[in-house]
Amino acid sequence: MGQLAGPKVTLIYFSGLDRGPWRVECLVRKPQEPHVLNSLASGRRLALRLLLWQLFAALIVGLVFATLGLREAIAAAAGATIVALGTVLLSLRFFSQVSGAGIALGHLLIGMILKWIVIIGGMITIMFQYKLPPLAAITGLAAAYAVNLLAFRFKG
Repeated sequence: MGQLAGPKVTLIYFSGLDRGPWRVECLVRKPQEPHVLNSLASGRRLALRLLLWQLFAALIVGLVFATLGLREAIAAAAGATIVALGTVLLSLRFFSQVSGAGIALGHLLIGMILKWIVIIGGMITIMFQYKLPPLAAITGLAAAYAVNLLAFRFKG
């Protein structure tokens, strides 16, 4: 039997071919250096951009609801602001340090839990303790979450 490929031809490696007597060493190519798709600094910039967009949404939704009254404006702005506060907690937890995948996943999950505790606790405080209008607060919350679509769409 003759050779199928010369010594300088790079073959495609299929993971099912790594067992058995037909394994050829030229099938295995290891990268020379790890390829990083995204840095911690770009994640921090994205989190800051998201925070600023959410605070801007809180200002806008507060101004829109100011036409209905002061209580509605405060409720709408507070609803959006607690989402921004939750984003800050998530970002501080997740982007705190460079770590392995398991630890990064743990930081992400803990940050998400903290974010939802802040958001649910803030909405309960807005609606039940301060007795602010719930429709305005929920609208502010939805507006701040709608900003996520803009912040992730326009990466800079």
